[in-house]
Amino acid sequence: MRSSFVVCAVALVCATAALACSSDPSADSADAAPAISLGDGGFLDAPDPDARPLVVDGGFVGPDGSVLRADRFVTKVVSVTYGDCAGFGLTSMPAVVLGPPAGAGALAGSLDVVSLGFKGEIVLGFEPNAIVDGPGADFLVFENAFWAGGDPSRPAAELADVSVSDDGVTWRTFPCTPGAGPPYGSCAGWRPVYSSPGNGISPVEPATAGGDPFDLAELGLTTARFVRIRDLGTIECPTNPANRSTTVGFDLDAVALVHAKTM
Repeated sequence: MRSSFVVCAVALVCATAALACSSDPSADSADAAPAISLGDGGFLDAPDPDARPLVVDGGFVGPDGSVLRADRFVTKVVSVTYGDCAGFGLTSMPAVVLGPPAGAGALAGSLDVVSLGFKGEIVLGFEPNAIVDGPGADFLVFENAFWAGGDPSRPAAELADVSVSDDGVTWRTFPCTPGAGPPYGSCAGWRPVYSSPGNGISPVEPATAGGDPFDLAELGLTTARFVRIRDLGTIECPTNPANRSTTVGFDLDAVALVHAKTM
């Protein structure tokens, strides 16, 4: 997430969020939604009412009423190394990264995430399932990016590189060269997330779900059982203790398998 200082530069986006803007979030009323600034876009993170998916035997209820297997999403946090200024969402781990995403759309950043911190890293498994190569994207990584001011050329992004492994030892990394601005290619953390429990958008359909798509064929692979996400450190942890927060780094919401060994 971005710094905890809230700005109100874009009135239109703030109005869309239906949240009051303030230079001091603590000055708002006690029942105000949590507010976290996402850079200079002037947008406040939206609250996540009923964000958690409906759990049933065998998995999660999909948008059409069918059951999506639990192992079409993360089932295990294999390891995690938090970077400096991490901590947001930590008390909800690992549940916060299991199951489908809780996206908030193109103008909002979901709070249903864990912040990895400056150059933090997490390794995820989908036991007993695995990613397999199929046509197009094979899996989706969901962060909480959005279009700053509604402008797709200005994503409020915290980038990470993504690697995959079939044995948890040998890793192949998708080429991620962020450069000076978007598009950020095969980096994760710069595309909005549209799928959320209850909104009818499938979390395993790349054309509509949002998030960042990855294709195993790009690495010459046919299968993978683990995904590693590593914050690139594009937003540094403040050195001044008065400005430190727990929201720095890539904010992981979920990972979904588009093409899985067991569908």
